[in-house]
Amino acid sequence: MKLAIMQPYFFPYIGYWQLIHAVDRFVIYDDVAYIKGGWINRNRLLINGASVFFTAPLHQSSSFMRICDTALQPDPLWRDKLVKTVEITYHKAPFFDLVFPLVERLIRHDATMLSDYLAHQLQALARFMGIKTKFVLSSRCYENSQLSGQARVLDICKREGAASYINTQGGQTLYADHAFRQEGMDLRFIVMQPLPYQQRSYHRADNFVPYLSIIDALMAVGPVAIRQHLDAFQLISHGNPTMPVSAGASYA
Repeated sequence: MKLAIMQPYFFPYIGYWQLIHAVDRFVIYDDVAYIKGGWINRNRLLINGASVFFTAPLHQSSSFMRICDTALQPDPLWRDKLVKTVEITYHKAPFFDLVFPLVERLIRHDATMLSDYLAHQLQALARFMGIKTKFVLSSRCYENSQLSGQARVLDICKREGAASYINTQGGQTLYADHAFRQEGMDLRFIVMQPLPYQQRSYHRADNFVPYLSIIDALMAVGPVAIRQHLDAFQLISHGNPTMPVSAGASYA
């Protein structure tokens, strides 16, 4: 069984979805500290040719609070504004009629806590894109917050019976291959290979803006063609950044 562990992100980019797609079980790592200025409650859309941030505002957020203890701003106005921004930006996109109703429902989802809101979003979008990965919230399962870093990741992997742990490419500086081998597990890192698609703000492929929210990609290519983008990755072994272990997974 292949496992990944990652903090929940807000309408994350394709690379995040590739990680979810590459594994059998995805742990939403929500009982760790909220990180200001990261991707947990913000992302980017392409508006008038520019990459622009959009945000889910929080109520009394703090880097000393866990993600699962962080609340969303209760005022519904921000949801109305974000829905309108997406509608105005993408109303001429090829798959607007198919994608927008889902995006609107997810933005307006009535969860009050950030973790619940993001977990609902991730699971709904995964179903929409045909991803079969199972999700679990770390705050509801492991009770191992006394551990940290690699030790905690290894503990979760062992509890889940993982044969392989897959992390982002940047994780090569955080995890030791021998520690996973000692537990009978493989350690792999995912490397994204962005595939340009036609973005409405541009007419030339060389002006493609990568790493935007999944909203941008879905509006352009839809939930079926998105699969070739989800498959555009390689898994590499530790210390061999150019040595592929395998390519993108296939859909069940």
